Amino acid sequence: MPAHPAADHRQPGAPPPADAPPADALAAVARAAAADAGGLDPDLLGDFLDAVWAAVLDRRRLPAQRIDRYRLVGERAAGAGVALRALLDLYLSAAWRLWRLLPPVAAATAPAAPTRPGGPDGPGGSGAAVRAVDAAALVDAGEVLLRASDDAVAALTEGYQVARRQLVRREESARREFVDDLLTGTSDVPGLVRRAQRYGLDLAAPHTVTVVRAAEAYTEASALIATLERRLQGAAADADALVATKDGAVVVVSAAPDREAVREVLDTVRAVLGPPARTGWRAGVGRPGTGAGAVVQSYEQARRALELARRLDWRDPVADTADLVVHEVLLRDRTAARDLVRTLLEPLRGVRGGPEPYLRTVEAYLEAGGNATGAARRLHLSVRAVTYRLARLRDLTGADPAEASGRFALQAAVLAARALGWPDDAEE
Repeated sequence: MPAHPAADHRQPGAPPPADAPPADALAAVARAAAADAGGLDPDLLGDFLDAVWAAVLDRRRLPAQRIDRYRLVGERAAGAGVALRALLDLYLSAAWRLWRLLPPVAAATAPAAPTRPGGPDGPGGSGAAVRAVDAAALVDAGEVLLRASDDAVAALTEGYQVARRQLVRREESARREFVDDLLTGTSDVPGLVRRAQRYGLDLAAPHTVTVVRAAEAYTEASALIATLERRLQGAAADADALVATKDGAVVVVSAAPDREAVREVLDTVRAVLGPPARTGWRAGVGRPGTGAGAVVQSYEQARRALELARRLDWRDPVADTADLVVHEVLLRDRTAARDLVRTLLEPLRGVRGGPEPYLRTVEAYLEAGGNATGAARRLHLSVRAVTYRLARLRDLTGADPAEASGRFALQAAVLAARALGWPDDAEE
């Protein structure tokens, strides 16, 4: 078996062996292949060309140790941001360009010397050019080159994909840590602001938080999350939005220079998540604010709005904190709110059917502007049934719905009852 060129121990200055790879020619192959691959660094080829040359001469596969090196090359290329397609193109382009330089191929394609008259053609020979071609050597060279290319490409791809998965896991972990710090607050506010820029958020501008929940918990792996973020980030040239999941809910942190920007975010949520009636999603929207602390406050407001909307049986799937300000005021002093409910509505606990029909009657009556006929249509009852309930309310609570002061007292009491979850979940 021929000796490997790398094992040739020559004295300094001695001429290279006849089968040594031509350094200048291989360097030219590497440069041309790098150009084919979009201008990659030829050094990414490492010793690939020399290794293939030696393998062809020895008529063997690339050694396992060399193949392992290409896995490392794939890992380094992934970390440097080199595209896998370009990396493979570099190696495959180098392989086919090397083919003509390989000794068996070069010998088969070199110009043949003409025969002498009287030579192999016999006396009076024609002198035609003849060449002795080693067909077996050509076949072996082709097989070794293809096998080496296949092994190198497989190792490069494996190393690249392993590195990419590690990078993705690290990025996911960093993103999750950032989202947690952003929504719960951190003492390192300057650091948080710098990290926010990495995810396209400028916390020096106003932002708001939207929290979306559905019957089934959302996960980070859901295709809806990626679609929603892509739609939001592509909504406008200056749009910045971060979409993540937390505690089974979708959390959207988005720029909020005005109410129109918030409306566009909600329109996109509706378009991506589909009709609320199908998936049961509901959204809470916090107030816009500037700075990292404002994001934390907006997030908490959005969560409270969702919970309050659930208690109030809010008709709109979107509960905006701005629309629930009256309820927030009522709940700011929960003790006073509970006292109001107990004082005015506690007598309804003893009526037949419980308090709920009377609470709904008050709500319908007020929505209809104090009109019993309109309330009857909303409740699908007769006008007589509505007027009876209103009269019973007056007798039991002492507040007359027909009078302004009575209507105000009943409305405040019912709003507080809904917000507190009375009579089932009221705090005692």
